[in-house]
Amino acid sequence: MSDALIHHPLLLAGHWYASLPAELQQALLGMARVQRLSAGQRLFSRGDKPSGLYAVVDGAMRIGAVSSSGKEALLTLVEPPYWFGEISLFDGQPRTHDAFAEGPCTLLLVPQVSLLALLDAQPRYWRDIALLMSQKLRLAFIALEEMSLLPAAPRLARRLLLMAENYGEGEPRRVLHLAQEQLALMLALSRQTTNQILKELEAQGILRLTYGEIEILDLGRLRQAAG
Repeated sequence: MSDALIHHPLLLAGHWYASLPAELQQALLGMARVQRLSAGQRLFSRGDKPSGLYAVVDGAMRIGAVSSSGKEALLTLVEPPYWFGEISLFDGQPRTHDAFAEGPCTLLLVPQVSLLALLDAQPRYWRDIALLMSQKLRLAFIALEEMSLLPAAPRLARRLLLMAENYGEGEPRRVLHLAQEQLALMLALSRQTTNQILKELEAQGILRLTYGEIEILDLGRLRQAAG
């Protein structure tokens, strides 16, 4: 069994991969290479040439952008079994964001050249890749709407709920490996505002705050707080 095939059961916990035809699942794993990153290591930067499609199988990846002055915009923090990197597969353009390992992280890389060769030979699989991108596009539109229309508290609750449900890619999880500063960056809120809202949710028994983690105690009430 190859290193990539070992991760097949984990990947099946994700809705996108589990919905793929069995032949495509096996083809992706057959092409995949295991890549390990140390904490804080950069996977790619905005403007880099596309290298392929990635899946997080252990640890977490931080996706965002860093300005020339060092200010960070954090878009998302993703954990297994999450696939990313498909945008550049469609247009062949450079990477749109930076990707760093939040801690020690293991990825599967399906190389761009190999995957494009498969899609040229089996063009029906393009729809499956498009579904991966369309799901994220839908979430991005929702996030933009919430940024414009929702007050800070329900917007924060919705982001926690989305992460707890692993962006629709797996079973809900109780513990989010997420620092308050990171959550504030994701939502473009001050750390003080973020901390205040989290403390209110903790006082209501909806979650518990520990160092670098947020534990969801009551997913139903978190949904209510999200409106």
